[in-house]
Amino acid sequence: MTAGQVLKGIEFSRPGGLPLLLDLYLPAEGTSHGPMPAVAHFHGGGWRVGERSSLGPVTDGFSLTPFERVAAAGFVVVSADYRMSSQAVFPAQLEDATAAVSWLRANAAEFHVDPGRIYAWGDSAGGHLACLVGLGADGSGTPAGAVAAVAAWYPPTDLVRMGAQALPDAVATADDPGSREALLIGAQPADAPDKAAAASPLSYVGGNAPPFFLAHGTADRFVPPAQSTSFAAALEAAGADVELHLIEGADHMWLLPDKSPAAAEKVLDATIDFFRRQAQAS
Repeated sequence: MTAGQVLKGIEFSRPGGLPLLLDLYLPAEGTSHGPMPAVAHFHGGGWRVGERSSLGPVTDGFSLTPFERVAAAGFVVVSADYRMSSQAVFPAQLEDATAAVSWLRANAAEFHVDPGRIYAWGDSAGGHLACLVGLGADGSGTPAGAVAAVAAWYPPTDLVRMGAQALPDAVATADDPGSREALLIGAQPADAPDKAAAASPLSYVGGNAPPFFLAHGTADRFVPPAQSTSFAAALEAAGADVELHLIEGADHMWLLPDKSPAAAEKVLDATIDFFRRQAQAS
């Protein structure tokens, strides 16, 4: 292992014979003199598409190098694959996200990771998975896949009400025939409210929730902003620490009317600051 190195294509799980891979970003030498905090990231793409190296085509176009920046802040970063909805329906995606965190914890000594300071981060569909991991939605009750804090960018959190919360100019809604959410759970959310609820982070909010950082654009045409505001309210009501950042005028993937990277840069900086504060408090 070399400080500052990026190790790509490490297999961490093989559900049904399908290899799932992760990339590992290591901090530069001298950023820590002991076990380091770590962040497990899950990509977006509506559970249908996406790559572990990406934060979405628009955000990628801003050239923010987000994983390298989080690593430079002193974190070991893992960005992991998970099964797409065309390969398996929920809860397969949650199982894979939990397996990535479990792999990180099992290999903590090798990569100088502090197992008590592992955090989850995700954008869009990946934010949904990060929230579920943080709330222990896999139901295992074991600490292997647990995380100490969560940062989620524009996450779907309530598949039952998501369609009704869509903005008037929404590009897509959860209630559309064959929607991303329908493909995830194998049924239209309105026709299968129990399945929709089981796949919703909101259903798992309780007194043991870790600290949460939520960021959402007020003009998001894919995931309604109410998905974050209502989720934040539920977390607060349960006594959790939650930070909600609403970015005025930003669409999905932090697209602003002037197409500048200002929103993406602001949220990435705030995300790194959140993780730093969590790591220092532990």
